[in-house]
Amino acid sequence: MGVIARQSIRGALANYLGVAIGFFTTFFVLTDCLTQEEIGLTRVMVDAAMLFSGLAQLGTNASIIRFFPFFKSDDDRNHGIFGWSVLLPFVGFTLFALFFFLFKDRIIDVYSQKSPLIANYAYLLLPLTFFALYLTVFETNASVLLRITIPKLVREVGIRVFNLVCYLLYGHGVISLDLFVLLFCLSYAVAMLINFFYLLTLGKITFRIDWKYVNRSRLKEMALYTLFMTATVLAGNIPLINSLFLGAHTGLALTGVYTIAFYIANIVEVPYRSLGAISRPMISQAVRDGDWVEVNRLGRQVSLHQFLVSSLIFFFIWINLDPLFSVIPHGDEYVDGMGVVFFLGLAKIVNSSLSIGTDILNYSKRYPYSLLFIGVLTFSAIWFNNKLIPVWSINGSACATLFSYVLYFLLLLGFLWRSLKVNIFSGKHAIVLVLMLVLFVVNQLWTCTLTPFFEAMGYRVGLLTDATLRTIAMLALTLLFLSRIHISDGIDGLLSRVPLFRKKKTKL
Repeated sequence: MGVIARQSIRGALANYLGVAIGFFTTFFVLTDCLTQEEIGLTRVMVDAAMLFSGLAQLGTNASIIRFFPFFKSDDDRNHGIFGWSVLLPFVGFTLFALFFFLFKDRIIDVYSQKSPLIANYAYLLLPLTFFALYLTVFETNASVLLRITIPKLVREVGIRVFNLVCYLLYGHGVISLDLFVLLFCLSYAVAMLINFFYLLTLGKITFRIDWKYVNRSRLKEMALYTLFMTATVLAGNIPLINSLFLGAHTGLALTGVYTIAFYIANIVEVPYRSLGAISRPMISQAVRDGDWVEVNRLGRQVSLHQFLVSSLIFFFIWINLDPLFSVIPHGDEYVDGMGVVFFLGLAKIVNSSLSIGTDILNYSKRYPYSLLFIGVLTFSAIWFNNKLIPVWSINGSACATLFSYVLYFLLLLGFLWRSLKVNIFSGKHAIVLVLMLVLFVVNQLWTCTLTPFFEAMGYRVGLLTDATLRTIAMLALTLLFLSRIHISDGIDGLLSRVPLFRKKKTKL
């Protein structure tokens, strides 16, 4: 098994281990130890830090992936690209810090009426942004070196375990709210330092920049690319913008409800975190080599697998929402988030299935056009949020995300086809869509015919029994469907490991 396959599998395992810990923490600790307002506070602070750090990167992460093939060398120093990746974000962070100090009072005023807790801890936003910034920078450096397992474990598992301890300590009265928020922010500092020291152990980085290697032409190209990528960071952070809008317009309590629903929906795109991290360097290399046949092949493969996996995850989440809210602490306080799960889940399917198109554009010579598409995405998200939140509250914010992504990708994919002849769709996408329609129809028939029998057993017992048997039946139907068609060699290979679907060898 090659390095890419091993790292991708290990990275996926790290993601799902993190999901398991996050699931337990979110639904059985967070909802028990924190109030809705306190959950909303942690969500808004993290989302603000992630958004600000993304802007402060000045496009560094995308630049590292795009230009690493040009900097790569045999002496493991790679002409000092690591030095560039540290220097540019520091410049961006300095600019952000100046902006923050100049407009801090105005930012606090926006939240002071609906979300006064944010004003109390606004001083932690700057250090939290710094930690989140370099945590991501060090992750990206590990990614281009094809070493994603440890950084994934740090982000998906390490931070969650650290925060779990913080929740328990605060929930049981061991620490105060002030200390809890401080420790919550420091979890990102610890993660950042672990990633940094891990990079040092690889022995393939240096802070020394090879200034002579970067000629004026290359420096100009890097500068222009970085400028445009600074704007494109908003594409992946529309949900962060939504939570900031909610904190300002609806208060932290409803933001807390949105946070729980957001976490459920966020599970839909977990597979893309590993697949995307490992596929982006491959896309970058294929674009650099001018191999557009390979670019199309990779794009279709990634998009198809993401569409299948994310759609199935969304379906199984949706049919189990009622039993989930029935067992979590204070579940009745968060059940209003079901609409958010539905619309955000659809948005996650769209984003994870089609984001490979964004990567292709960003690594091509047509990347300046990404600024136009990001402008459409950003302004449409802001417009939809302003129009829909006053009408539909947290559901309006989720719809704003879905509508923004649909508009963005319609324009983007049309441009890719016209200008680069890149098409990430195939007929197999339609097969997956048929599968999902069949599953939802069968689920509805089950609800109308079998569910009433289980309800007679009592609310909670009947609900859990119904959900368990329904999930098993739908999973069996899904596997049967996939075993009868050829979606991809990868899916067939996975199914061949299931004894029931393993093809018997014919004896001659």
